[in-house]
Amino acid sequence: MTAVTVDELLTRELRDDRTALVDATGREFDHHWLCTTSWKAGNFLRHSGVRKDVTVGIVGENPLALLAFFGTSLLEGTTRFDPPTDLTDADEFRALVAPVDDLEAGIYDLPRGAQRVGYGSKPNEPDIHHFDAGVWSENPSFPPLDIDPETTILTDGDRTISHEMALETASELIDEYGIEAGDRVVVREPLSDPRATVAGVLTPLLAEGVIVLTDDDAETEATDGAYAVSSESVPESTRIELEDVSLP
Repeated sequence: MTAVTVDELLTRELRDDRTALVDATGREFDHHWLCTTSWKAGNFLRHSGVRKDVTVGIVGENPLALLAFFGTSLLEGTTRFDPPTDLTDADEFRALVAPVDDLEAGIYDLPRGAQRVGYGSKPNEPDIHHFDAGVWSENPSFPPLDIDPETTILTDGDRTISHEMALETASELIDEYGIEAGDRVVVREPLSDPRATVAGVLTPLLAEGVIVLTDDDAETEATDGAYAVSSESVPESTRIELEDVSLP
């Protein structure tokens, strides 16, 4: 598959029943679900003011966190995974998507006007938007898009990565490692590093492979047509080193 912006990986024509995502419990999600629910996530986040030239912080590495990432990308916003807790001076920061418990514990200080979007348990505080409920009730369609490939999709606070840059790098990794449709890529590095997001999320999506999420206790191995993003616990031949991910 070829693409220069992430929305091209989530089009209506690409919806099918092949597995696109596996979470840390082993639950599988097909590409039809990934496309449709990413559109719903974008529609929901639009209500929180997510748009081009704003940043959305996302805490966690699970299917809901990825939906928030894809929804933000469809709205031409920029994602920062695992942002710092003090964001009061980050004027471009528009929303924080995080577990409800973290938001209610007051861990994060946001700039004025930024929205809190929680997932997991139902929030008790009225100003926390419930991501789970909001996404499931949203319209499962999305208006036509025309995203400029130079639009920023990821940041870690120091560098910014555009749609085009991210997908060019993903394409290079596919060629370098010979990743094919159906191959699994196990994410073993934090998504707060844009290289891990590109290698572990966008690369298998571009290759029509499978994104495999893990947690700290997971023993998922990269075997039988699978790769792991920079994990010393797997053979070097199936390990995607972050040093090989050519981002600035």
